[in-house]
Amino acid sequence: MQFESVLQELENGISIFPALLSGVTPEQARIKPDLTGWSILETICHLLDEEREDFRVRLDILLHRADEDWPPIDPAAWVTLRDYNAHDLYSVLDAWVAERRTSLNWLRSLQAPDWDTPMPTPWEDLMPAGMMLAAWAAHDGLHQRQIIELRRQRLVKLVEPFDPIYAGSW
Repeated sequence: MQFESVLQELENGISIFPALLSGVTPEQARIKPDLTGWSILETICHLLDEEREDFRVRLDILLHRADEDWPPIDPAAWVTLRDYNAHDLYSVLDAWVAERRTSLNWLRSLQAPDWDTPMPTPWEDLMPAGMMLAAWAAHDGLHQRQIIELRRQRLVKLVEPFDPIYAGSW
């Protein structure tokens, strides 16, 4: 486990996500790609809830209280239950940045964490804490790609009937 490199990836999100949202208006942030896909705003709300209620909390349990049950989460249902698309994009982004800073401070404070020992999960598999940390960083990448795709889809609609294929294949 290259802890410092993974930590740097998590820290990079603090500059990457605001850059990806640069110029996005509140209306644009609420556009859903289809009936089931998430808008940019829903994606950022999801990231905030995951930061607060999933990765940091569950990693702490894996590292320090392996006998404790994980708190339940339901990210797919939260989109509707928590009315994500009614929030303010930049307020949610600011809250996410603050939570990520809290997470980074917590991660830096860990004293000799055991990244390798497999620990139980609610689904009765064993997961080392390092896998959870790796998933946290990878999760950022998934949603960075999602936001880029949503912005690309919007651009394609803006230039219709022209196809921006000259730029290269997507």
